[in-house]
Amino acid sequence: MIIYNETINIDDAIHQEWREWMQEYIPQVLATGLFSKLVFSKVLITEEMGGTTYSLQYYAYSKASLEAYHDQYAQKIQSEGMKRFGNKMLAFRTELEFIDEFKVSNNGC
Repeated sequence: MIIYNETINIDDAIHQEWREWMQEYIPQVLATGLFSKLVFSKVLITEEMGGTTYSLQYYAYSKASLEAYHDQYAQKIQSEGMKRFGNKMLAFRTELEFIDEFKVSNNGC
């Protein structure tokens, strides 16, 4: 499994509009059928540049699935956000290979 991570910093001036747009964007990505799930998280650090930072983690079935997303969908889907929010949205992307998962056997604290 491959995890495709997008880290996105959003200017406070468009924060609410962007969050609403994400409710359209995420279903578009999942509708490609190339990901088993997408985890949407808020990053809990304060950036010097301001704004709010989020992480989107797309769980691709395989490297081939992620390549198909890049080849067939990414440019169109991502360009919609750039057209709408321009330089008020800063994103960088990372590809990760899933190695293993460890779970706690008790309920923790």
